[in-house]
Amino acid sequence: MNCRIEIYLDGRWQIAAIFEPAPQTLSKGVDGGCRLEYDIDYAVENLNNRNAELIPGLTVGFELFRFKQWPSFLIDLLPAGAGRRAWLRRMQIDKDGPQIDWQLLIKGAGNPPGNLRIAEAVLPPPSDHFKNGFPRIDIIEQREDFLEYAAERGAHVAGASSVQGEAPKYLLVEDNAGMFHAEGALPDDLIKNFLLVKFPRGKRSDERNRQVLRNEAPYLEVARRFGVRTGMPLTYQDDALFVPRFDRKVENSRVIRHGMHSLYALANIPGYGSPVRHDIFCQALARVSADPVRELREYILRDVLNLALRNTDNHGRNTAILRVNGKITLSPVFDFAPMFLDPEGINRVSRWSDERPGNQPEWAAICENLNFALNANETRQWLASLSDKVQKLPEIMRDCHVEDEIIERLARWINQVATGLKSAQPKITI
Repeated sequence: MNCRIEIYLDGRWQIAAIFEPAPQTLSKGVDGGCRLEYDIDYAVENLNNRNAELIPGLTVGFELFRFKQWPSFLIDLLPAGAGRRAWLRRMQIDKDGPQIDWQLLIKGAGNPPGNLRIAEAVLPPPSDHFKNGFPRIDIIEQREDFLEYAAERGAHVAGASSVQGEAPKYLLVEDNAGMFHAEGALPDDLIKNFLLVKFPRGKRSDERNRQVLRNEAPYLEVARRFGVRTGMPLTYQDDALFVPRFDRKVENSRVIRHGMHSLYALANIPGYGSPVRHDIFCQALARVSADPVRELREYILRDVLNLALRNTDNHGRNTAILRVNGKITLSPVFDFAPMFLDPEGINRVSRWSDERPGNQPEWAAICENLNFALNANETRQWLASLSDKVQKLPEIMRDCHVEDEIIERLARWINQVATGLKSAQPKITI
């Protein structure tokens, strides 16, 4: 009982490794034991090639790796949330649980984000009557034919793993005629764009859920103005948000697939993940980055903005690294929205080790804790300098068309965040 892990490398899909869960712990799912080894031919061709590693640090070679739990990068490939439930329905499984994880891996991990997939999960071409794809309006209105097709093709992907009632999401491609298909259903040379399409969490009739989704595109533009690394603008139309993918790129009718891993995977957090301190993620990021100062400042800048605009659903799968041309960096920001409005009542998930709920982070102490990669005094001065920028966020939000109610609700909190940043300023001693 095993499966083949494929990687998109050097312009083609190729078998990289064999994964085998331990039969005696199969019922434990991702918490069960397993082993993994690189394919011999792949290892010979890519010996010690860091770009060919399944996850940074898992050296390509002939070693047989044994794990007490599934490697965390495999969890990124599994459908979760609404996507998992869709696959359970397709497999006609009534009772969810860890015993389903193996079946989900070999059936539902055929087209996950990033440049890895499970060979056994890759689906054959769709039936002839689906060859033409679907017009944009069918996607927006989630018409029955499209929903059946999406479920059949496995286009329905993960929602956030930290909460219930997560947003339905679909991985789609657009052809040159503007018609939409499930990713994996169209040859690479016919693809114009790769998109993730999101709908409101929970019931579409819930105004708060719709408000969160409506403001995700403006929030991204605020992030762009604030200096956070961002991708292409998002497009919102009638409760549907079209998100251009940054892990895929089309050049001269050729698709480039970049490696992408969640921070849970990078930090080797076992299982589906739980709240993890920012400090742990920063240590993992510093280990693999060629420019730790730049990437940790980017990470901190995002957290300042998450804090100020109360994007509270900031768990380790809502941030990722991207592997492009041998460089490892934080990906453009994604899933950045006013999550404090969510009816589920999502509290800030990831915090700093010196952060207490309800209080501003102790930025001075945080800078000292990051001295393994950052100069504490310089970082404190930089953070303090962000205070004025944060103070201007309401004005930036208006310019970016964030709804007035959100700006008004955040105004006092933004001022508190700006004041907290000022406290990071080092005291001058004579």
